[in-house]
Amino acid sequence: MNVVDLIRKKRDGKALEKDEIELLISGYTKNKIPDYQFSAFLMSAYLRGMNSKETSYLTNAMLYSGIVLNLDSIPGVKIDKHSTGGVGDKTSLIIAPIAAAAGVKVPMISGRGLGHTGGTLDKLESIPGFRTNLSISEYKRILNKCGAVLIGQTKDIAPADKMIYALRDVTATVESIPLITSSIMSKKLAEGIDGLVLDVKTGNGAFMKKEKDAVALADSLISTAKAFNKKVIAFITNMDQPLGNYIGNWLEVYESILILKGEKRNDLYELCITLAGTMIFLGEKAKTQEQGESIAEELMSNGKAYQKFIEIVNAQGGDIGFIKNPEKYPKPSYKKVIKSSVNGYLKSVNTFELGMAAVELGAGRMKKEDKIDPKAGIIFNYKIGDKIKEGDVIAELFSDKKKSILHVEKRFNNLVEFSDKKIGPPKLIKKIIN
Repeated sequence: MNVVDLIRKKRDGKALEKDEIELLISGYTKNKIPDYQFSAFLMSAYLRGMNSKETSYLTNAMLYSGIVLNLDSIPGVKIDKHSTGGVGDKTSLIIAPIAAAAGVKVPMISGRGLGHTGGTLDKLESIPGFRTNLSISEYKRILNKCGAVLIGQTKDIAPADKMIYALRDVTATVESIPLITSSIMSKKLAEGIDGLVLDVKTGNGAFMKKEKDAVALADSLISTAKAFNKKVIAFITNMDQPLGNYIGNWLEVYESILILKGEKRNDLYELCITLAGTMIFLGEKAKTQEQGESIAEELMSNGKAYQKFIEIVNAQGGDIGFIKNPEKYPKPSYKKVIKSSVNGYLKSVNTFELGMAAVELGAGRMKKEDKIDPKAGIIFNYKIGDKIKEGDVIAELFSDKKKSILHVEKRFNNLVEFSDKKIGPPKLIKKIIN
């Protein structure tokens, strides 16, 4: 086979065979195919698309570019969750301990912040001492002992994805459903899971702005998971406003603690109960999703999920003193309070720009080499449909950068819109796809 012929075949809209895709992935990861040729293939796939068989072949080739973990020595059904990313989305920190407390094994390989969205690894690493760079033996030991483990992608797991994603990022080929699917599923399947719960976001703060695109991505992910004989359920969820009220790394850990301790109930709590309950169901610890949700609620109310979180943090080297006494965490240098200048109802939130505002405060990266400030972020106190009076505190800004906090303060009023008329709250879970 000739690489140029394969690029031409895809360019002309024809489907590639399994061995042809394997040649492309193997050749690129072994540096036998240069960036400029693989970029041409990516653009051809982006423009012409790939069918479900091609997507499965691509996922398989990327999966076996590295090691695939065998967790057979660890008893129990292994279930993970994947979210496509959003502002304030800290569900992994909450649902992993809930599912583990129910007896489900949860092997999580998570990512860092991307653009306006926060990353689970960055949030966990805001806990002093918390290690996300575990060896495979440590990963297995903690999973067996605690029932859950949360780490980053290692150089041995799906290395093709790491190389290809870096190239997609600079060749305008990120927004391709087959390429997104193979990227997500190659990493998830490498974990050694038996099943997967998918949280596909849609709305102005999501990568998939339109619901139809989110559904198409969910369908592609489900089709690929089933091709590998994995149990899977997908939720299409709303990202037209932040999830929960806290945005920023330590702030999101803090809100997770409040949720796990039963001290706060909001849309974040509601979604976590649904996702964790589904994990418990797929993990065969409940006969139905509804029963799984009831178990999740009980584990939250009796404190077992919170204790499991402490156990996981301790096992991965985190200082549990800050989990038990979060008020002792270091404070940022600057704080600004944003008050409402009107009476009315919150009509809309520019969630993308709110996420970017948190990044500017120091909660994310503008450039790859930027250092994250774990203390930086935003507390956004209201939800769409809430009544707000003049003088009410809409948000609080936190940063060590005075110039950034003043700039975000000046443009904050452009991020929210109010109405004189009462507005109903948006539906959190738009669709469930089995």
